[in-house]
Amino acid sequence: MKKLINDPGKVTLESIEGFALAYSLIVKQVAPHAVARKNAPISGKVGVVVGGGSGHEPLFLGWVGLGMADAAVLGEVFASPAPPLILQAANAANGGRGLLFIYGNYAGDNMNFDIAANLAREEGMEVESVRVWDDVASAPPERAQERRGLAADFFVIKVAGAMAETGASLSEVKRVAEKARDNSRTFAVALSPATVPASGKSTFTIGENEMYFGIGAHGEKGVRKTTLLSADETAKILTDEVVNDLSLRNGEEVNVIVNGYGSTTLMELFIVNRQVHEILQARRALIHRTEVGNFLTTQEMAGCSVTLMRLDEELKKFCDAPAFTPAYRL
Repeated sequence: MKKLINDPGKVTLESIEGFALAYSLIVKQVAPHAVARKNAPISGKVGVVVGGGSGHEPLFLGWVGLGMADAAVLGEVFASPAPPLILQAANAANGGRGLLFIYGNYAGDNMNFDIAANLAREEGMEVESVRVWDDVASAPPERAQERRGLAADFFVIKVAGAMAETGASLSEVKRVAEKARDNSRTFAVALSPATVPASGKSTFTIGENEMYFGIGAHGEKGVRKTTLLSADETAKILTDEVVNDLSLRNGEEVNVIVNGYGSTTLMELFIVNRQVHEILQARRALIHRTEVGNFLTTQEMAGCSVTLMRLDEELKKFCDAPAFTPAYRL
């Protein structure tokens, strides 16, 4: 796979520098691996700190700004940021009302963000964490806390950031972030693997006429390979898995994400979205907002995921609140 890079060991550093230059009216680079919103830290406001491995852009950098995250920190491609790097982002977001860490439920992230939280507490900061675990393919419902994080990161960060903007306490920001997480589910499919820049190796192997359901954000093992299906057939499998795991009932309201994994075109995603809407309407679900595009990518992997979040009036209010970030504006 050909890539426009310089040194494979510097792709994260150089991409963050370029990102900060591109969106300098919204964010500022506060450390080699971290950016913060332009006016951070904001006194008297809970700071929302997000992060994980790079290679998933616009996750997490793209959601820093008004109404979403106060700071984001990235590790190397598909690798968790080290605790000292997370602490740099925490300091940049610390407005004196506490910090909420939001990240995907992966072993490296869990360990490193926990260590960073303890380091921040030693410096006098109050820190809470929310791990996102929306991937229905990675564990059964009774072991939901073992599931991986996927595109529902967006919903959790959006809701938490909107609540933080109101001046709410750290406990309240954490509460609504957990509510968003616990009402969200995702199921994904890949048509081709990704290539890690440092190694040049594919994340998995797949036949020319195959697709792989249930893959993780780094190309982790899925649940089944099939022959290539049509967009409508694929959308039905993705949507049915999410609806059934969410136990969605007639008349309930949802927000939808049809997410692309890097090389899937918007044309393809819109075709999938068309069928997702038809399926949800047939199930008498009410669709409030739909997002289509790249939210969590895996380098140049082809494929998509469907995410649903069940809404109540509180979640709807925070989903509809203003946001102004490099990758999302409302």
